[in-house]
Amino acid sequence: MPEDQAHVERPDVPTGEPHESRTAPVATARHSTAGPAWVCDGCGADWPCPAWTAAPTDAARRAELLPEFVRLTRRAIRDLRGRPGGPQPPEIVRRFLWFLPLSDEEARAVALRLR
Repeated sequence: MPEDQAHVERPDVPTGEPHESRTAPVATARHSTAGPAWVCDGCGADWPCPAWTAAPTDAARRAELLPEFVRLTRRAIRDLRGRPGGPQPPEIVRRFLWFLPLSDEEARAVALRLR
């Protein structure tokens, strides 16, 4: 997004900017999205984009990300499943919860739970 273009605030999607007691990597500050396409506003990649997935995720950071990203995963499954050539729900789970070491079986179970 060009610097002179207004940034649309989307409080339902993590932006990477510090929020209350949370601190997030600066690299994710301009990388946000919204459904139904789930493409990064900052770089155009599938979201969460490489700026998010490359950010360090220690145990404390994973604990901060988990509630919000589970909510976003549920929305993404609803938006993306069933599209021609689109990802299947377990793929969406692994994409949005990249910071968790999920097996294929676990990703399928999470996807079933979030539908």
